[in-house]
Parts: sequence; C-alpha cells; structure tokens
Amino acid sequence: MTKRQLRNLARWWPVALAAAIGVLAVGLGSLFWMIRSGVAEDVARARREYPGDRVEALIAFVDSDRHPLSERNRAVWALGQISDPRALPVLRKYYTGAECQHAKFLCQYELKKAIDACVGANASWMERATRRWRTAPLTRAPDERQ
Repeated sequence: MTKRQLRNLARWWPVALAAAIGVLAVGLGSLFWMIRSGVAEDVARARREYPGDRVEALIAFVDSDRHPLSERNRAVWALGQISDPRALPVLRKYYTGAECQHAKFLCQYELKKAIDACVGANASWMERATRRWRTAPLTRAPDERQ
C-alpha cells in the first residue's frame, strides 16, 4: 500500500467500525423486538380463551387438544421465551425425548428448549441478558400478578 492509501485507511477505519457496530446494534434490537412481539401475539391468542396471567393462559393452550399442533408449538415456544418455572409440569408432560413427529405430537426440540429455559439450564448469554424484559409483563392487566 502507498502512504496515501494508508492515510485514507487510518482516517476511515473508525467510521467503518462505528457503522458496523451501529448495524449490529440495530439488528440485535430488531431481533429482540421480533421475539417480544411474537410472544405478545401468542399470549394474546391464549388469553382470548383461557383466564389467568400470561403463563397460565399459555399452559392451558398447550394442554388443550382443541388447537392444531402448530399453534400449540408456538405456545410452547412462547413459554420458553418467558422462562417461567410454572410451565415445567405441562412441558414435561409432553416431552418424551423421542424424535420429532410434528404431524402427531408437539415438537420435542421446542419442548426441550422450553424446559431448559424454564429451569435456567444452558442459558445463553442472550437469554441471561434479556431475562429482565422477557419476564416483564407484556400488558398491564389490573388483575394480573407476576
């Protein structure tokens, strides 16, 4: 490289680094927002039919045979994102450890992830860092106790 190219590189690398960090921050923020929005949608769907707080409604939704497996799997995912230990009995009820058969049973992989999240086992840095907002109430219902 010539001296001129080195000077240009020295001048612009901090700008490029700041731009890359900004893009990464926006991407992670968008990911967190999408996860939280997905959980909120699943909670709203469960609360339309089942009383109680968000965890109780999702537990009842997962335990109901009136809904398709795909919707119940979404509720399992939402319970994993919320990471509330109250969900463990229903998650363990459906977890067999067998290979997934999505046409017949709840997804074993999602159940295992949700169980691990509720127990606190294998928590990734992202799960630990976001535990505060994942456990915060999504809506402020007057009768809801967390």
